[in-house]
Amino acid sequence: MTEPESPDPDWWRGSVIYQIYPRSFQDSNADGIGDLQGIVQRIGYVASLGVDAIWISPFYRSPMKDFGYDVSDYCDVDPIFGSLADFDDVIAAAHDAGIRVIIDLVLSHTSEQHAWFANSRASRDGSLADWYVWSDPKPDGTAPNNWLSIFGGSAWHWDPRREQYYLHNFLASQPDLNLHNPHVQSALLEVMRFWLNRGVDGFRFDTVNFLFADKDLRDNPALEKEQRSDILTPSVNPYNYQDHVNSKNRPETLDFIARIRALLDEYDAVTSLGEIGDATKGLQLLGEYTRGADRLHMCYAFEFLAAEPLNASRVAEVLYAVNQVARDGWPAWAFSNHDVMRHASRWGLSPAAQRLYATLLMCLPGAACLYQGEELGLEEDDISFEDLQDPYGREFWPEYKGRDGCRTPMVWDQTESNAGFSSGVPWLPLSNENRHRAVHAQEAEPGAILHHYRNAIAFRGKHAALKVGRQEGVYVFTDVLHFQRVTEEETIFCAFNMSDTPSMHSLPSGTWKTIGRKIGSASPSPDGRLHLGPWQVCLAKKISEAAQSAPT
Repeated sequence: MTEPESPDPDWWRGSVIYQIYPRSFQDSNADGIGDLQGIVQRIGYVASLGVDAIWISPFYRSPMKDFGYDVSDYCDVDPIFGSLADFDDVIAAAHDAGIRVIIDLVLSHTSEQHAWFANSRASRDGSLADWYVWSDPKPDGTAPNNWLSIFGGSAWHWDPRREQYYLHNFLASQPDLNLHNPHVQSALLEVMRFWLNRGVDGFRFDTVNFLFADKDLRDNPALEKEQRSDILTPSVNPYNYQDHVNSKNRPETLDFIARIRALLDEYDAVTSLGEIGDATKGLQLLGEYTRGADRLHMCYAFEFLAAEPLNASRVAEVLYAVNQVARDGWPAWAFSNHDVMRHASRWGLSPAAQRLYATLLMCLPGAACLYQGEELGLEEDDISFEDLQDPYGREFWPEYKGRDGCRTPMVWDQTESNAGFSSGVPWLPLSNENRHRAVHAQEAEPGAILHHYRNAIAFRGKHAALKVGRQEGVYVFTDVLHFQRVTEEETIFCAFNMSDTPSMHSLPSGTWKTIGRKIGSASPSPDGRLHLGPWQVCLAKKISEAAQSAPT
């Protein structure tokens, strides 16, 4: 098996990671569901984007009640996606193309169909009896405490076999593991070792801040109305009414993260990316979880995945907060993923605005995550209730329509059946609105957003300051955000007019050379001022005095 060319253990710093939701990427066997061989077929396209790694959402054995995030066997592939041999083919194809492979791993809970849970629920005295979070009811038979599930209702489900409640932060069919038990931790570490030995280059850890719950199962306090936020869950969900200090975000998480990092450090050049699901403490936890050699390599929170418009002031606010609470950590940023409305629709972006956001993502400090189809400018599909698959959406319909609108199949071709995704009936319907954004059509159009993404990714790759440089001087003037990215070798000035209104500004002191013309970077006018049109960027590199005086 061919390994990626670079053995650099720090390859993940400043990396660009492309998320593949396998159900919707490419179907290779006409059953209407994307699979691992479909990824193999399209790996050349992914390589053409210039990304460093792919992140593959869950493909493990699962009853698919939460579409793979309910795992029934961590060490096997669900037949709808293929086999372990097919996964090995993905690793080989990706590595041959110089692409690393990160896989999604769900550590906080399993499916109720997992063998561990079958053993645990069978008896209070069984060998795995305390591998999940069980509790007796209150004297009146009600749940042990007031904790709520993200998917609606109580986070506790009554089990008549044990005459106890078990905890589920998500669906009732997703019981939470008891990571206070060191044997559970060790079992999960062995799962990681299984996949590392198969050649994966890292893990994206789902809901990493949900790993531990308070041992004493104390109630969560209420959250004042003015403190509630719909960053993580829609406003119609009562989950927003609590401060989840006891059901998640527990300090014990750091000790287990240290065990994870120790295992990862046994392998060469592997990485970890944690998802932090919290509406109020996400950035703080990002700092705590990535600060130090015994922590995760990277984490992302939901600040840029929220529904509120991402204007210049909001970006600056988030970057300032990161500098305060996660200065020594390493963030990853995303505007879209499999859990939120596509950002082109969420923020109502014009084509010009979409290009600016793509460039901004490539200029932010940390890693950058792209979600399949984002590079095509795909918009959220409108899924009818009859076609809806997502249990989250079915629970809160119609005020919240769930996550299926961002999970519809990739559009590869305008002429083939189902846009080239499948010759069968797709598991979710394809919209006519997105068909004209197909890869094949954009490849033939020089001005298509697909080429802008490629150019922006390549631009980032050419400049170490954008990949690993520190960030300095974050300012906002009217609707213009600007900052500098700095290494010892180069300083790059980045300005973004995040509005429909033209704006005029001055460059910082010094001598600057415009760069990034292929991604629309503006040059100063003859008066030395920077005139930015609507949704225009300026990228400039500082020219040192030595370079100015050197003979030509």
